[in-house]
Amino acid sequence: MSDFSLSDLETIVAARAKASPDESWTAKLVANGQQKAAKKLGEEAVETVIAAIRNDRQNLVDESADLLYHLMVVLKIADIPLQDVLDELARRTSQSGLQEKANRQDP
Repeated sequence: MSDFSLSDLETIVAARAKASPDESWTAKLVANGQQKAAKKLGEEAVETVIAAIRNDRQNLVDESADLLYHLMVVLKIADIPLQDVLDELARRTSQSGLQEKANRQDP
């Protein structure tokens, strides 16, 4: 088992975002902007769902990795640190999911 974490991925994405778009997929995604990066995130989300529905374990692992990577790129472009997301998860898990959902304010 690896000690690799989402924080490690965040650091790698930040470093690669500074590279030339000709040399780094991450830099290319960042250079193309949030709309394209978010579209790619959506594509990966759909592929992850398909793998889950098909009970294709290896593909689900692979697509989940792609999904997490592309989420980290979208967060990087939006200048949202992973810690903000983790803090929100911590806040939400301090109560039951049903209670949390009931307490949300509809826009």
